[in-house]
Parts: sequence; structure tokens; C-alpha cells
Amino acid sequence: MPLTINRFAARAMILLALLALLTVISGYFQKPQPDEGTGAHLFQLSVVALMILIPLFAATANWAEPKKQIAPLAITGGALLLAFGALYYLEHVFWAGRP
Repeated sequence: MPLTINRFAARAMILLALLALLTVISGYFQKPQPDEGTGAHLFQLSVVALMILIPLFAATANWAEPKKQIAPLAITGGALLLAFGALYYLEHVFWAGRP
């Protein structure tokens, strides 16, 4: 049973991290909005869900085989790093000075 939960958590973590990245990338194709839109809410919800899934993944991981456990964490971390970096650039550089 824990192995099934671990696989679910791994896949869900990767999907949510990619969703967060894609929602930020979609912001580059929109004009600045005076208030948060749907993309911002999807980003926030995916990050909150990740804060639940990452400990679940770590708790159900088989650390006797660390290579299998590190890959989903690395992909998730990389996608989140790109998402937050792209979000910072979007808000502080890309949209800076635009109406």
C-alpha cells in the first residue's frame, strides 16, 4: 500500500509542479491585470497542494533505493525553481513599466 501512495504522490508532485510552471508561462502571453486572475489562483493552489504531497511522498518513500526517490523530487524542485524564477521575472522585469 505505501508503494502505491508513493507512486501517486510522485506523479502528482510532478504534475502540480509543471502546472505551476505552465500557469506562470501563460502570464507572458497576457497583459497585466489589476487583480489576480485564474492563473494566479491555479499557481497558488498547486503550490499549496505540493506542500501536502512532498511530505507524503517522503514519508512513504523506500529510502533503501534512493535513486528512485530522488528523481521525482529533483524534477519537482527544478520545475518549481523555474516557476518561481519566471514569476519573479514576470512581475518585476517583464511587466515593469507596462500599463
